[in-house]
Amino acid sequence: MRSFVAEVVESERLYGDTHALWLRSPEHLAAAVPGQFVMAYAGESFDPLLGRAFSIYRLREGARGPEFAILYDVVGRGTDWLSRRRAGDEVRFVGPLGRGFEPRERVQKMLLVGGGIGVAPLIWFADELVAQGREVTMVLGGRSAAQIYPASLLPSEVELVVTTEDGSLGETGRVTTPFERLLPWCDQAFACGPEPMFEALYNVTRDSGTNKPVQGLLEARMACGLGICYSCAVFPRKGGVRLVCHDGPMFDLRDLYA
Repeated sequence: MRSFVAEVVESERLYGDTHALWLRSPEHLAAAVPGQFVMAYAGESFDPLLGRAFSIYRLREGARGPEFAILYDVVGRGTDWLSRRRAGDEVRFVGPLGRGFEPRERVQKMLLVGGGIGVAPLIWFADELVAQGREVTMVLGGRSAAQIYPASLLPSEVELVVTTEDGSLGETGRVTTPFERLLPWCDQAFACGPEPMFEALYNVTRDSGTNKPVQGLLEARMACGLGICYSCAVFPRKGGVRLVCHDGPMFDLRDLYA
């Protein structure tokens, strides 16, 4: 974990209110794994004072070396500031932070489930899994078509299943329906999205009688990202306290809801 200042390479609106910000990557970020995150300090000087947590969305090789990107919706002052960055501007970060996805060795069929902006870390993860020669099916859900990540930006090898609550794209409903259908097919499942989605996925897994692991990447508001402030505490049903930034953000859903 290090603090660093990254130069903006490219800023683009990908779909709806969702933007991607590409930045020059420091050498130490090469050790990051899908599911880890960075804290971005989005503002002039120390206003806003606190950072914002963003999953690492994608990596690529740029004209001047490695680059990384974050994916975000414009929802407030910080993300509006990020959306106005242009090539040559600088943004301060701390990272990589947290515990990322842990795919098992020698398993082939991987199921990825994302809700809304929770798609962000799944894209880089899908890139890595495809490069390893694994089979990847991705289920994406949102309220409408405007919240769905474009299929054209995914690796061609990824099979995509889309659900929207208003029926404007793909299947009408939520991600739990295709997840239940695809669970017998997969060797391992991974998810990122809002907390109610995780509990619903756990219930489907429990009711299916399978013992297949489902790793969830929790989203939480964080003040420090370092395990100091306890603003991202979660409370498993069996007791105790876990911190999304330090113990996660990746958790086996059984550790939270069983």
